Amino acid sequence: MQFPESWLRSLVNPALDSSQLAHALTMAGLEVEAMTPAAPPFNNVVVAEILSVKKHPDADRLRVCEVNVGEAAPVTIVCGAPNAAAGLKVPCARPGAKLPDLEIKVAKVRGVESFGMLCSTRELGLEGAADGLMVLPDDAPVGKDFREWLNLDDTLVTLKLTPNRADCLSMQGLVREIGAITGVEVRLPQIAEVASSIDYTLPVRVLAPEACPLYLGRAVRGIDVQAKTPRWMVERLERCGIRPLLAPVDITNYVMLELGQPMHAFALTRINGSIEVRLARPGEKLELLNGQTAELAPDMLVVADASGPLALAGIMGGLSSSVERFTVDVVLEAAFFAPTAIAGRARRLGLSTDSSHRFERGVDFGATRQAMERATQLLIEICGGRPGPITEAKAELPQRQPITLRLERLKRVAGIEFDTDQVIRNLAALGAIVERHDDRLIVTPPSFRFDLAIEEDLIEEAVRLFGYDNIPAKPPAAPSRMLAQDETRLADDTLRQMMVDLDYQEVITYSFVDPSWETALDPESRPLPLANPLASQMSAMRTTLWGGLIETLRHNLNRQQERVRIFELGRVYASLDEQPMRLGGLVYGNLQPEQWGTQPRRVDFFDLKGDLERLFGHALEARRGAHSALHPGQSAELWVDGQAVGWIGALHPRLVQSLDLPAAPVLFELDTQTLAWRDMPRHASLSRFPQVRRDLAFVLDAQTPAGELLAVLRGAATEQVQSIDVFDDYRGKGIAENQKSLAIRVLMQDTERTLTDQEVEEAVQKLVGAALRQCNASLRA
Repeated sequence: MQFPESWLRSLVNPALDSSQLAHALTMAGLEVEAMTPAAPPFNNVVVAEILSVKKHPDADRLRVCEVNVGEAAPVTIVCGAPNAAAGLKVPCARPGAKLPDLEIKVAKVRGVESFGMLCSTRELGLEGAADGLMVLPDDAPVGKDFREWLNLDDTLVTLKLTPNRADCLSMQGLVREIGAITGVEVRLPQIAEVASSIDYTLPVRVLAPEACPLYLGRAVRGIDVQAKTPRWMVERLERCGIRPLLAPVDITNYVMLELGQPMHAFALTRINGSIEVRLARPGEKLELLNGQTAELAPDMLVVADASGPLALAGIMGGLSSSVERFTVDVVLEAAFFAPTAIAGRARRLGLSTDSSHRFERGVDFGATRQAMERATQLLIEICGGRPGPITEAKAELPQRQPITLRLERLKRVAGIEFDTDQVIRNLAALGAIVERHDDRLIVTPPSFRFDLAIEEDLIEEAVRLFGYDNIPAKPPAAPSRMLAQDETRLADDTLRQMMVDLDYQEVITYSFVDPSWETALDPESRPLPLANPLASQMSAMRTTLWGGLIETLRHNLNRQQERVRIFELGRVYASLDEQPMRLGGLVYGNLQPEQWGTQPRRVDFFDLKGDLERLFGHALEARRGAHSALHPGQSAELWVDGQAVGWIGALHPRLVQSLDLPAAPVLFELDTQTLAWRDMPRHASLSRFPQVRRDLAFVLDAQTPAGELLAVLRGAATEQVQSIDVFDDYRGKGIAENQKSLAIRVLMQDTERTLTDQEVEEAVQKLVGAALRQCNASLRA
């Protein structure tokens, strides 16, 4: 909202300069977005009257004017404006005047001495047509300082109001706020009831009382069509950003700015029968005041007569019933339209009006009659006319329920002591009815405060009016203690740092995905749909992290990044109740950055599996399994302690081809809830005794995974066995086609003594026996 400071100070004038006033408003929650001068700086410009005009003796396009500037004798000024004529009153810059772009001096123009300059709006930096002199009204006082006469030393204030403060979209609301903030007396205009002088009663019917619980109409006959809007009103309208049109229209706009009540004026002779406030009917159209023809939807509220819609209620009037220069009889409208009945309708039609802006947020239904009386008062003062009685159609209006404010809670939430009497005075200054009951206040909000509904709203008001600047800045007094850190759980931040240490980069991708992409990765997935998606390709919740990782790979490949190692730690959404945290990763390209010391080698399944084992500090059991997104011969399901924890493998060739990738990336996705748990770290002494190594070569079925054999051996190992690992996989001469030979390294050591040959042999035989029984694996001859 924009308004001139001079208008504000005519109603309330605190002992604050412009910057202090702006700061007070901002700290009260009414943010001052901008303060700009009403006109650029210039001086020594007066109101002048052209007495005579004659042609310049030495220039066809110049004229020599005799000008009355309010001094004893007229002055001569050479002028090139085409509209210069005797009798015009115009602004005149005297010698020594400093205009925005030039300084005026006495000068000879083609041999004729000129004592000043007659000005257009362009030379003065003002708005308006610049193709000739700025023509002033006939009543402009000759010799008067031009800036003073037009009040150009004014400041335009622009507020950035939040949607809940619709009550401050008027001068009355702002003045009331400033009076409450500063304690200065408020001088609002006196609005008296205007008595009717004709018997004509406007018939009104409201057929949608929920959308329009209050409608007022009044006919005024015989207004003066030649009446002009007063200069003071024109000035205020223009400085609020509203273009003056005709006096009746300007008056309704002025009342909206002054009291916050949007109004409308109809031409009485263009109303057929009674006025009806109803919802639009199928197929109805309305040509609006801006020339746009609106196709009305059934949920749009209209003001209509027997012929059809006259206006789009709360948004814009119709052209067919508009007031024109020859209109003698008018109908004034003031109503309360429910915010829910107006919200969104203007935007649907591509409109944004001052009226809809206010009705969408809530207009004071308690001041509707006051606005009607004010508009009638101004209309009669400016245009004359004979008013009829006010016709009122009223249904159930919103109720303002009393709110209990506990003084102890106010103190506890705000953190400061309040003077209860001052709180009562501040709330009363806002128009609330306040009753004190022991340790609490019962507050009934005024009709214009739609945002006051609960106790917290009153606490905010009390603190706001107390002044945020007046709240002492105290450091928080909170006991600080060290929180216990669970050593059996790997924290998310630790997990991220460990991935970075393994040469991965973290990415954060959208949880909103394309459902077709999810089903391409896993046809059995059922992604949760979004009720209000940002876009069609972001209309479901992800069920896997792989989609975002693959899209990130494509983004990097398109920018010539040939080596990609990325991970993401985030939630996936299997259902409304099941939303586990997952760790996903992708590697692509060479294992090492390009260098001279090693030959380049592409990263593979085993490189990625090794990274994961280093990450979690223990071996991961890889079991054969099938996943629709992974290569059937280069993938595995990962298990820990008999529990499936995720998948690892190369991307399926079908997806590699459909995504036009040069090669298949290797991916993994793990359930961190299981993997993040680890054994409590315990101290163990380093053994001073020699380590024993035994290499065992087992022959077993080629289809038996090495992980299965390792699990059996580790389960059968004695406490002296430190580690069991595969160091060779042989298939070839001396081994049957359907078999393979796995070489196993077994390391044994005791912390208290040297192991005997018998103990070593017993441990080895125990391992061999378990392998034979459970995996049908025998020692190679």
